[in-house]
Amino acid sequence: MKANKLVFSTIVNTIINNYMIRHIVSSQLDKFIYNRVVVDKVSDIHLANIKIFQFISAILNTAKINLDKGYVSPKVLHKLINMLTGGEFKITKEQKMDDLQVKFKEKYKQYPPLFIVLSPTQVCNLKCQNCYSSSDRTTKQSLPYNIVDKIMDDVYYLLGSKFIVISGGEPFMYRSNGKTLFNIFEKYNDVFFLIYTNGTLITPDVADRLAKLGNVTPAVSVEGFEEDTDNRRGKGVHKKILASFENLRKTGVPFGISVTATSKNVNVLLSEKFYDYYFDELGASYMWQFQIMPIGRIKETFDRVVNPTDRVKLYRIWEKLLSEKKYPVADFWNSGVLSGGCIAYGRWNGYLYIDWNGNIMPCVFVPYYVDNIIELYNKGKTLGDAILSDFIKNGQKWQYEYFNCHKNGLMPCSIRDHYDNFRKNILSKSAIGENIEAEEILHSSEYYEFMKKYDKELKLLTDKIWENEYLKNGEKPIQ
Repeated sequence: MKANKLVFSTIVNTIINNYMIRHIVSSQLDKFIYNRVVVDKVSDIHLANIKIFQFISAILNTAKINLDKGYVSPKVLHKLINMLTGGEFKITKEQKMDDLQVKFKEKYKQYPPLFIVLSPTQVCNLKCQNCYSSSDRTTKQSLPYNIVDKIMDDVYYLLGSKFIVISGGEPFMYRSNGKTLFNIFEKYNDVFFLIYTNGTLITPDVADRLAKLGNVTPAVSVEGFEEDTDNRRGKGVHKKILASFENLRKTGVPFGISVTATSKNVNVLLSEKFYDYYFDELGASYMWQFQIMPIGRIKETFDRVVNPTDRVKLYRIWEKLLSEKKYPVADFWNSGVLSGGCIAYGRWNGYLYIDWNGNIMPCVFVPYYVDNIIELYNKGKTLGDAILSDFIKNGQKWQYEYFNCHKNGLMPCSIRDHYDNFRKNILSKSAIGENIEAEEILHSSEYYEFMKKYDKELKLLTDKIWENEYLKNGEKPIQ
């Protein structure tokens, strides 16, 4: 085993550091991935396999380009490859479960989620319009460091995961007992962290620390170009973001873009110039899109939600960005085919979300919970016990019934795309709203009707695409 890992590490280092070799290998790797994903069929639906291949290929292509430009450090890239592969050659087609995952299944009757999203603090130095987490400088809630550390311990030793997403609030503002998240990054130095950040606090010193660690990639939030970003986030924010990008490029830390699609900026996101700017000019390595959800400060501002027609337009440009531009862009809703549908509810290969109060939710965008991690720890339990609640099990049941039957994968979200079913069959009586806004919308007939109308319109538009394009090779929904 050690010899295998040593050989693997040597080969990876050679490929990463030799321009000619990595370009030759890149071409061969594309063919290998195509055969594994499309020819060997990772899913039953051919077009879904094509898009999975295109996304992986785009990730690798962008990494190669940014490595050539000197924007990405070989050390960071090597660590990411180790995290994804376990640092060794894997030649079997079947996904092999490690001992921790097997033990988890023996106890909890399912394999563990792939990762968690953790928001250790609600504190933020900005006050963005319609923030989903209602964060600003006045919010004070944060998890104690010992709880954050214990959560990490569960992720590492219970779930057997070496990947975690950090959100907020603003993660770089987290403080507890003289500790910051850098203490976590250093302690768990073989875990890879993706951090959603507003990007205003990535100074040259911060970028240098991230580069030396080699296990963190920031996804920086923008709203479009300078005007769009400053309109929502505050005057001068975009210039601070550009300075952060420069700091990250100089130190070789790969960074991505996080953008919230709204009715106000959707036309910007439908233009290829937006993507050219962040990928080609600024050196982004990936981009995540999140269509604004009517929760948090937006609970009644329905006018900002991307309408179903524009959502389909975003889907179409996403297809083009993958197939023609080879930009690694994923839309949390429109790209559901990449992950086999909804990844919430702690499903295998999915995730759970923990907020700054310790509340454990199915998803960042499903603001309801049954269990609290601090309370579980006080009872001698673990993070794994959270998947046993009726709320979580209801969500997993819906996932299994919906996606295993090849139903419309362009409507993957249990709450946004199937709100009526969410309220009737998933949200349990034991579930509590994350905040007052989440509780209020449960009693709003206007909210209920808006969501139902949205889902009905979206279904009319996307059913045709799903049936005519995804199921055209003979795959049919199972009734």
